This record gives sequence, structure tokens and C-alpha cells, in this order.
Amino acid sequence: MSLTPEILAQLPGDILGNLRQADRLLTSLRENTTSPTIVITENNQTLGNCDWDVVLCGGTLGILIGSILAKNNWRVALLERGILRGRDQEWNISRKELEVFLELELLTEVEITQIIASEYNPARIGFLNSPEIWVRDVLNIGVDPVKLLDILKSKFITAGGKLFEKTAFVSGEIHPDGLIVKAGENTFKTRLLIDAMGHFSPIVKQARNGKKPDALCLVVGTCAQGFSENKTGDLFYSFTPLQKQCQYFWEAFPARDGRTTYLFTYIDATPNRLTLEELFTDYFQLLPEYQQVKLEQLKFVRALFGFFPSYRQSPLQLPWHRVLAVGDSSGSQSPLSFGGFGAMLRHLKRLANGIQAALENDILNRHNLALLQPYQPNIAVTWMFQRAMSVGVNQKIEPQQINLLLSNVFQVMEQLGEPVLKPFLQDVIQFWGLFKTLGETGRKNPGIVFKILPQVGVVTLLEWLRHYVNLAVYSGLYPLGRSLEPWVKNLSPLQQYYYYRLLEAWKYGSGGDYFD
Repeated sequence: MSLTPEILAQLPGDILGNLRQADRLLTSLRENTTSPTIVITENNQTLGNCDWDVVLCGGTLGILIGSILAKNNWRVALLERGILRGRDQEWNISRKELEVFLELELLTEVEITQIIASEYNPARIGFLNSPEIWVRDVLNIGVDPVKLLDILKSKFITAGGKLFEKTAFVSGEIHPDGLIVKAGENTFKTRLLIDAMGHFSPIVKQARNGKKPDALCLVVGTCAQGFSENKTGDLFYSFTPLQKQCQYFWEAFPARDGRTTYLFTYIDATPNRLTLEELFTDYFQLLPEYQQVKLEQLKFVRALFGFFPSYRQSPLQLPWHRVLAVGDSSGSQSPLSFGGFGAMLRHLKRLANGIQAALENDILNRHNLALLQPYQPNIAVTWMFQRAMSVGVNQKIEPQQINLLLSNVFQVMEQLGEPVLKPFLQDVIQFWGLFKTLGETGRKNPGIVFKILPQVGVVTLLEWLRHYVNLAVYSGLYPLGRSLEPWVKNLSPLQQYYYYRLLEAWKYGSGGDYFD
């Protein structure tokens, strides 16, 4: 028996069976053998009065939007295919990002204290044979998803929201004045359908027409006890050269019941690439060297694994009236990140304000809803970074090339200071920080830059240049747009909707929200 089945057998439940099921899904995605099911259709007949303003599918992250809408007296039905309960593993976030709960009056200071399960400082960034970098207060808070969702669930119901558990979305039929949503044995007549079902939402599959992802992030890990006491974490760490046409990266942090360690890698969606089970075997083989511990010293509490598809066409603007994707469904996080909770929090206020304005003005056609998931150049520019950290299936590069590149880039960012380094570590790319980093890296290490160009390819580079220019443009348009705000009160509600959605696109698309 190999390491993976042997160790996973120690944990309750059929973890190995679930892992292999995930690998079958991964294989199907890579081979692109299944056609998307048609779940959204259109009908020209009018419905008349609707029973709901919003039907929200997917409770884990949907409860965040749903709680705000219910608190503001919208008629909201929240559909969850199982029981709405958070997972046992913490969600890591920075403390400042939790302030949106206070701003939107979703949680009190006391409740925020209650949902924090762990906290550590500082965190390490390091690459093979390179100096280590240490930062504080970045993704160092572990939020307890069980407590968070329990609190929000209670508040959602108290505010008048209706929760339908064990009620899986089946289909949606769009009419000129609303939708008929079928879920489980129930039928809902609603003005707006919000998809928060995640990467594998049937609505998203239909909208993307079965397109293969442009990239994948594979992740495996465990939470275990028996490590030496260590109150620090790792945000981004690599101690091995390229292997199996993959560069392995690690993340680690203290958890409430042990220490969590992740191994992740970026790859394309070519068939016959690394599986999750193979990655898990490498994880167990490398973990002792990574954490300076023997496997037999560890008591494994839980196993963690998954894969996260990324698409260049993101954020996703759905092609139908009255249907909006949010969270992982929309692909609004960068291709470097697999943290949907952080991305959802970052955009929570913007989405809540926009959805309510669309409902108030009854502007729910696809063109107006598309303004709620606008093109964001600060996400788009990260595609080249993701490409620079991965290797094509038949591509030949030096085994240490990716480590060397990242070491040089992060050393430059450290020298430029926290205003450059910290936003990048939280998936916020800003033009001046990127401009300075690229300039200094190219000046100090021109040889590294020239080696990367063949790796990423000319097409990727040209596409990146377009997003880079747009990042600069958005950085200039945002302060200009803000200067016009005193005159906006004289505009009609519809005109105000357009103004604020455009302003938000410039703000978030330039990383301007980081300064709020």
C-alpha cells in the first residue's frame, strides 16, 4: 500500500474514495468528454407577480449576499442542496478584510471575535536557495466557517429570509418579467436568480458551453497534530526544483486543532497530467523535509484536497436576463488564488449595493447585470504570472527557473516596501507597484526576464500588455470618476446606477479598493 491510502485510511469516512471521485471529475474535465446540461431556458410569456425578489442558489457563500438583502427587506429564498453548515477547516483572511462585516452591519465586534478560531504572526515567503521574507498581518486570521455560517443563518432567518435546505437547483426558465426556478420538489417565481453554486455550477457550465479551463490549481493537504510548537506560517514557499513538469508550492499555518499544511501547483488542463492522488503521495513524501518532522510523529486530523479551474473569460458575465453569478461561480478571484471566501468578502459591499440598485430600479436585463461583474485588468494581468509559475506538458525549462524568478521578484517587492508587497499577497495588483516591481526586476536581472519570455509565449505576453495598459488607464480614471461624485445626486436613479457601476469597475479593476 502506498503512503496516500495508508494515511488516509486513518481518518474517519471514505476519504480515499472521495479523493478518487475528485480525480475522476478532474479527468472528465481534462478530457472534456461531457456536454453541459441545459438548465436555463427562455419563455416569452409574462409571469405576473413574483413571490420572491431574489432566489439565491448556493448557501455557503450565498448566505453573505442573502443576509444583506434580507436585512434590507427584500424577499429572499436561499437554496442549499445539503444542510447549510461550514466546513471544519478554517478560512484564512486578513483582519482588515473582516471589517466589511461591521460596515454592512452583518456582525458585531463581539461576533467577529467569536468567529476567529486562530491567529498567527509572522508569515514566511521563501524559495529554494534564496533569502526568506517575513510579513505580518497577511492572511493570518483563521475564521471558523461553522460559527460564521451559524450566526449568518440565524440573522438571515430572523430578518425574514427563507432557507431551503436539501433543495438542489434543477432549472430556471426566464420570462420577460421574472423567472420560474425549480429546485428539489419546489418551484419559485422570482425577479432575479443569483448563482453562488461555485466553480461547478450547472448554470456556469451551460454559460461556458463546456469549455475546458485555461488553467488548474491542484491542492492537497492535511491538518495534523504532533508538530513542534510553531506560531508562524508560510504564505508561499518552495524548497524543490521543477519535478513532474510542476513547480510545487507550500502553505502552512497554525490551526485551532493542529497545524495545516497545503501543497499546491499550477498546471494546464492537458489530459494525463498529475492527479490529486499522485500529488498527495508527493505531499506525504515531502512533508517531513518541509516541516522537519517524521510522519510517524503526526496524528492526522483531516485531509484536504481539491482542484480549482480558472478561465481567462472572467469575471463571467452571463448571457441571460435576470441571472447573475457571484463568488466562485463568477470567477472573480485571480487565477493565482483558490480563496473564494476572500474574493467574496472583497466584493461583498460592491455586489450588495449593485444588486439592490438593480432591484430598486427594476433593471435586471443582462446588460445591466453585466455591470456588476465588469472586466478587471488587475485580475487579468495575473494570468501571465500564473503562466510564469507553470510549465507546459512538453516544455523544457531549467529546473530552478521558476524559483529563481520568484525569488528575484519578491526580493524586489520587499525592497520596495509593504505598500507594494502586501497588496500583491492579497490578490490586489496595483499599477504603480507592478510598474516599479517589473522595472527593478528587469534592471537587476535581465537574464531571468529573457528566459521567461519563451516560457510564457508571445501571445500571452501581448495579451498581458493590453491588460497592463488598461490597469494604468483604470488607475487614472478612478480618481477622475470620484471627482464627479458631487454632481451625481442630480442624475436620475438609472444614471446613478450606471455611474456607480462604472466607478466601481475602475476602483476594483485598479486595486483602488485596497486603500479603503
